Amino acid sequence: MAIKSRLFIKYNKEIKLSLAKELSVKSIMQVPKIKKIVINMGLGKAVNDKNIVKDAAEELSKITGQKVIETYARASNASFKIREGMPLGVKVTLRGEIMYNFLDKLITIALPRIRDFRGVNHKSFDGRGNYSLGISEFIIFPEIDLDKVSFMKGMDISIVTSSDNNNDSYKLLEKFGMPFKNIKKEGEE
Repeated sequence: MAIKSRLFIKYNKEIKLSLAKELSVKSIMQVPKIKKIVINMGLGKAVNDKNIVKDAAEELSKITGQKVIETYARASNASFKIREGMPLGVKVTLRGEIMYNFLDKLITIALPRIRDFRGVNHKSFDGRGNYSLGISEFIIFPEIDLDKVSFMKGMDISIVTSSDNNNDSYKLLEKFGMPFKNIKKEGEE
């Protein structure tokens, strides 16, 4: 029997039941859940140095605990010195227990390590219940050794949910502990 992650157990024991009451759904199967997390690192500097993609793949593998794939240019662009088929980034799709472990690490360890962190933007939903988050410095993750980093890389994290609206997804991520910024009401400073 596999050990389940802390957030997976919390979702099944607490979050699912409280969301079912809060959203007043007819069946427990209608409660929104997280389907997958997609992490992407675009590497514009990879045009001049091919080792950057290999280094980024290693570092992203350390962070996520899963093998990553390289992304390639679809078309040539002379002004950016890009040829078709040239590696330009890395990405990984997380599902299941690895996904919950990464989300736990992101919420409890990585995001609080951002300098002057005041919360993530609550307006980054796409209208269909999916949330996207950009991180400018990937060194906030504890697996990264700062001495071995050649240059700072950013990453885009997309959390795909089974919900079809932003409100339900917001409530789901809030129950998981996503640190959203405080929403100021009119008249407050």
